[in-house]
Amino acid sequence: MSVETMIEEQLSEVPKQTSFLDYVIRGSGGKQKCTRRYIGLLAAWVLFSAIRWGLPAYSHGFTAAGRATLAVVVWASILWVTEAVPSGVTGITIPAMLLVSGALHGVANALAGFTQQAVFLALSAFIFAAVMRLSGLDKKLALFILRKLRVRTVTGASVAMYLTNCVLALIVPGAVSRSAALLPVVRGMEEFLDSSATSKRAMKGLVIQGLVYAPMISGLLLLTSGLPNLIITSIIGKDTGVSIGYGMWAEMNWVYLLMFIPTMLWMAWMFKTGKARFDLQALVSTDKVVTGSDGDTRTNRQGRSVNYQQTIIVVIFAAVAVGWAVIHSIKPGFVGLFGVFLLMLPGLIPYSWKEVLENTMWNAFLLLGGALSMTLAMSSSGLGKFLASQFAPLVAGQKWYVILIAIMVATEVLRLGMLSNVAAIALIAPILVPLGAKLGVNPIAFTLLVANIDTFAYVLPTQISAAVIAYGTETFSIRDYAKAGAVSLGIAILFSVVIVVPWYAIVGFPIWSSAGVHLIR
Repeated sequence: MSVETMIEEQLSEVPKQTSFLDYVIRGSGGKQKCTRRYIGLLAAWVLFSAIRWGLPAYSHGFTAAGRATLAVVVWASILWVTEAVPSGVTGITIPAMLLVSGALHGVANALAGFTQQAVFLALSAFIFAAVMRLSGLDKKLALFILRKLRVRTVTGASVAMYLTNCVLALIVPGAVSRSAALLPVVRGMEEFLDSSATSKRAMKGLVIQGLVYAPMISGLLLLTSGLPNLIITSIIGKDTGVSIGYGMWAEMNWVYLLMFIPTMLWMAWMFKTGKARFDLQALVSTDKVVTGSDGDTRTNRQGRSVNYQQTIIVVIFAAVAVGWAVIHSIKPGFVGLFGVFLLMLPGLIPYSWKEVLENTMWNAFLLLGGALSMTLAMSSSGLGKFLASQFAPLVAGQKWYVILIAIMVATEVLRLGMLSNVAAIALIAPILVPLGAKLGVNPIAFTLLVANIDTFAYVLPTQISAAVIAYGTETFSIRDYAKAGAVSLGIAILFSVVIVVPWYAIVGFPIWSSAGVHLIR
């Protein structure tokens, strides 16, 4: 064979250089995803520009800062739904957008979302989840729950997580804390499923229900099950003189627990959770030798027994959970950070800090901080109150159910740009009591119904801190969450009108009558 022939054959084996377009399409995950992402990117910037420089600013509430904030909210929402760029990148860019657009002034104000205690609560939860995953403890906790409750399918696991949340709601105040506590358990359940497309699809439903829907629904069980409950009752008592105590709250709102049934049926249909079954023998019999990033080898026990290292983790995590339940002088986020400090004391766990960091959900952390910065901008710019006030004239004089549904939908539109149920209630609730009286409906029933529906802001994971924790598992996409959440929100609104409204009337608060408001205890 001649030298020329050999060179030609070697050159023919060299991959041909692709075009720049092919390079971009391949890097975007295929033609369909590439098209969606670039359309989303274009739409986000076009609408941002149109709102920021096209809409006029009015003196009566809609300020220039509010207009700029609205532009950033629309920009971020489109990028999150279309996944044009990684969600964490959008989150960390939000502070810069708030500064550039004029929504906020000063770097400290723009980055304020990253200093909120909710961010540190999520971070501590992510770190504990990373350690539990490294130790295999997440699998053992999951196995314990699955076996004790005789769970066989992912649908059954969803019910188990709901019941667990209801029990935790009696002692752990705050849906975010409950979601953080159960994060390792839900992640551990994934290890008992195979790698089929059916199991992966079902796991999406389990994570969303177990870490988002169940904590939020159970948060309405008791007055102390969620901080928004205390804010709502405080405002109602101040504005109407009606004191809603512990017993009255439970009597009025226990009915919301039934809403898990239609929501679960919808999620079971969408994600086919009944078709995915657990193999509870998969990780029970063997121990594995693993090699850490420091080069040391160690045994990672996968059986039912808990070794002393896992016992240490359980004790520290249990102490943190007790802190969340009983220590009210220190925010839950900082209680979690103290737990992380204890966890990383020399010699307590055999994992290096580098290993822990490699298993921590940093994408969700960046997403959470950016979303909170945007929430603070909506409050400080007055955009939230302005948008809320614009809907009242549209429904004045309508039937009570038209008023109720319209304001519920309007509230959820407003919530697209707000993370934190607590912040949203603090912003919206003071408007609801006088608005209900102005519209001729029972202000107490109206305020409770609209404020409680805010609990079920399921369209974007950036609307609820617990949803950001769930999103950190990278089990589902924002598009998956939005598809499931839009219908789940519709179920919540329908349930409120058909079930909760009649129940409120039975206990003495008919929404269709503003007269005769009385304390039933």
